[in-house]
Amino acid sequence: MRAKPWMLIIWPAFLVAGLLEAVVFAFVDPQDLHWFSRDLDLSGQAIYTLAFFAFWGLAMLSSGLTTLLAKSSAEVMD
Repeated sequence: MRAKPWMLIIWPAFLVAGLLEAVVFAFVDPQDLHWFSRDLDLSGQAIYTLAFFAFWGLAMLSSGLTTLLAKSSAEVMD
């Protein structure tokens, strides 16, 4: 498979993940986060990293779905 279709999904998702990271953590302190009423036993840097990859994964899913829905049925079957 060619690299260009993948880059049309991955690169915009990366940019959106970076933007979401900046916006979310401008208002949220990672040390104040809780998971099921328990403190997260992770460093701030680990929380930033995990959040970035979660944002990136969700944005890739969204970009991939948009790319899939933009194709005709003949292109999807190829």
